[in-house]
Amino acid sequence: MKTLIAVNWSADCHRLSVANAIVYGKMRMDIAEGLTLGCESHYDGVRRDRFSGAVSTKTRDIMLKRISITAAILAAAVAPAFAHISSEHLSAMTGLEHPLSGADHILAMVAVGLWASMIGGRARLIVPAAFVSTMALGFLLSISGVALPFVEPAILASVIGLGLLVAMAVKMPTAASAAVVAVFALFHGFAHGTEMHGAGALPFAAGFIASTIALHAAGIGLGTLLGRYQTVARLLGGATAIGGIALMMA
Repeated sequence: MKTLIAVNWSADCHRLSVANAIVYGKMRMDIAEGLTLGCESHYDGVRRDRFSGAVSTKTRDIMLKRISITAAILAAAVAPAFAHISSEHLSAMTGLEHPLSGADHILAMVAVGLWASMIGGRARLIVPAAFVSTMALGFLLSISGVALPFVEPAILASVIGLGLLVAMAVKMPTAASAAVVAVFALFHGFAHGTEMHGAGALPFAAGFIASTIALHAAGIGLGTLLGRYQTVARLLGGATAIGGIALMMA
């Protein structure tokens, strides 16, 4: 006997139809049961996938909310710390950065240290000290309203002059060397005063004096490191003078 079995899967099983399955003999119930179980297994898998997707989406939303709340709390806690940064600290940082923002200041101050190292002896301390102290005087003149002409040309001339002193390995008495750098330092300090831009005078001065001392120390250290290799030091001096000429022509 021939039996016609038509099995229609549900919509969740993509309506897969099995038609015209002809089985000889009695109906094979295991086929029907297998198809039924397969459909149920497929439906359960789809349902689990949908449930997992819903759970993962819900979990992600909760995590994002928690991260947002944590970030808001941290921002609220940190904001007062930034709000309480004093103007003195900002002025000091501005002064600290100012000598490092111009090639003319950097070249001149490193050259002072390098020249002092080449002279040797007490000049290693006295020459840089003369520069720093006279620079502070120039700063005071500037903020006091005293006029000083040819500030920028004098600063560029200091780069060229100090570079040539190093390039030619000029050795002068310590007092004379201190007087030379003091003249140049007066204009550097005056320039610092004109570019203070509303910062506090005392912390600003402390900042640029600290940077100046560091640049002098770098020059002295470089000269000490070179030691007997005076030719290299003199070449650096020549490069400094050329750099000053380039800045003047720019």
